[in-house]
Amino acid sequence: MSTRTLMLTPWMAPHRVITWQRAVVLFFLGKVEVLEEYDDRIVSPSITLRTPAVVRLTKGGVSTRHKVRFSRVNVFTRDGFRCQYCGVRKEMDGLNYDHVVPRVRGGKTVWENIVTSCYACNDRKGSRTPGEAGMTLLRKPFKPTSLPLAPIIPSGKEVPSVWRSYCTFPDVGGRARVA
Repeated sequence: MSTRTLMLTPWMAPHRVITWQRAVVLFFLGKVEVLEEYDDRIVSPSITLRTPAVVRLTKGGVSTRHKVRFSRVNVFTRDGFRCQYCGVRKEMDGLNYDHVVPRVRGGKTVWENIVTSCYACNDRKGSRTPGEAGMTLLRKPFKPTSLPLAPIIPSGKEVPSVWRSYCTFPDVGGRARVA
């Protein structure tokens, strides 16, 4: 059974990925409408439903005022899925995050000390600062006040086919492509 449900804003833009259980609860509370369903069925003594694949929030008010949490995906999103040393844009599985001031030198895992890097640049930098490694940062790391509402979905291959008409995916060349 598919466990992920794509939630759209009232304006049909991707908002987040939730569990199918959460989607069912929101449906019964009248907070979402089901647009697409998987073939799997949810059976209880009193009702049988198909598992929701895509739901849309019925009311506006998608909050953007929440604090941006520190996470690997949010760091990649802040940096545009681009290595902050060589500038090459990659898919998520081709990236990691790098401590500008290495942890062995007391560098913390915080927004202001973490940048997106490709594996080659991360290996080249090693446990040195960018200056010591002869590397330059494209942009100084910072704590963002907001990020795009739409989740960045790592690659079109991992996306259920029923979601494809609702999503665009970043292309490694920098253009958006529709799956």
